[in-house]
Amino acid sequence: MAAARLARSALTSSLRRNVIVPRKFPGITRSLASPAPVLIPGVTTQSTTLSNGLTIATEHSPYAQTATVGVFIDAGSRAETDKTNGTAHFLEHLAFKGTKSRTQGQLELEIEDMGGHLNAYTSRENTVYYAKSLKNDVGRSVEILADILQNSKLDESAIERERDVILREQEEVDKQLEEVVFDHLHATAFQGQPLGRTILGPKENILTISKGDLIDYISTNYKADRMVLTGAGGIPHETLVALAEKHFSGVKPSENPVTPGSARGPKPEFIGSEVRLRDDTIPTAHIAIAVEGVSWKDPHYFTALVAQAIIGNWDRAMSNAPYLGSKLSSFVHKHQLANSFMSFSTSYSDTGLWGIYLVTDKVTRIDDLVHFALREWSRLALTVTESEVERAKAQLKGSLLLSLDGTTAIAEDIGRQIITTGRRMNPAEVERVVGQITEQDVIDFAQRKIWDQDIAISALGSIEGLLDYQRVRNDTSRNF
Repeated sequence: MAAARLARSALTSSLRRNVIVPRKFPGITRSLASPAPVLIPGVTTQSTTLSNGLTIATEHSPYAQTATVGVFIDAGSRAETDKTNGTAHFLEHLAFKGTKSRTQGQLELEIEDMGGHLNAYTSRENTVYYAKSLKNDVGRSVEILADILQNSKLDESAIERERDVILREQEEVDKQLEEVVFDHLHATAFQGQPLGRTILGPKENILTISKGDLIDYISTNYKADRMVLTGAGGIPHETLVALAEKHFSGVKPSENPVTPGSARGPKPEFIGSEVRLRDDTIPTAHIAIAVEGVSWKDPHYFTALVAQAIIGNWDRAMSNAPYLGSKLSSFVHKHQLANSFMSFSTSYSDTGLWGIYLVTDKVTRIDDLVHFALREWSRLALTVTESEVERAKAQLKGSLLLSLDGTTAIAEDIGRQIITTGRRMNPAEVERVVGQITEQDVIDFAQRKIWDQDIAISALGSIEGLLDYQRVRNDTSRNF
């Protein structure tokens, strides 16, 4: 998960806010992958839906010697209740502890013997299982994924052992200040709502989640119409469809089946609010500020990313150049106001968060840092230059395409797009949409979504110098 902030694209930022990567163990690895919504030029995505509602989508590369197949499930921590928060992530751990036909050791050995990798992650909206292998082993990979998803033992002894594992994982996450800040940002922006919950869940839930809770979650959410089986690399579409019919035809649909990309419930309400955790033993201030962003399906999704790229990213440890791309980067560098900052545009199926994450050890100048950062937000609603929009568009197009490095990233991109929007954009469409974004589009976006809008603030560390909420809020509508 560690990556230089200067190199992070908006989509990588989005991913980091929305994914928990559990521990690794022999024979099975779990990995992050980018959800960038694009295709490699010249390659098409084929899609088929089975009678039970399961969607199969592939991008076949005839000369590829490897392939990634995976199951994208439209269920994450957002599908839980306060009482069962943490269940989706708990299930992911147990999926690798054996099935009715395979012990944990047999599962690990089988993956190792074919030189493959089994990957998984849990997010606020999805649970994902992937297998990467040589193309001749795709059939075994699909069968293993089907076995894991349909026949996990959920052994009581394994459940008890995993409680301690997850608690240790939670302790590690709690040491990552950036993750803590963004979890609290979600909690305050969407307080009292499913999207505001953490992925791991509270400690008391981890200690009390029962086998019955796990079974209920599976029976409620692991439905064929809420799954997408994806494939990328050396796997022809018709081959994966045949494997799906063989191994997934028994998965039942929902009582009221849904189509990929359709609404799953009421849209979360963004609440202007703040949470502050002052801890003067932490020598730096960590501050995230956000307005309500856009969903994956929003027609202004790419405009939000261009606006985010104009604000930019900066890290004192990565560069001493006097000009660093964005105006805010140059200003912060010149006046040494921060250790780093990272703009972000995080999207979900029906809402999002657009904002900035600031880190500084200049704790007596926090008000200056926040003021000038939000002054840049205000500027976007008044004036932007053609050159900075073109630079941002070039960065965006480059990051979208470069993020699709390998079959795993492509397979995950297919799944994320189809499960959230119902379709996968082709490269020509992405190029066209991004290429047509103008300075006025950015200004219109900022006037509608940023200018004089309520904000959510999450702050941690030596934050005494952070001004009160209303003072910060006022900076979103400052003329200059």
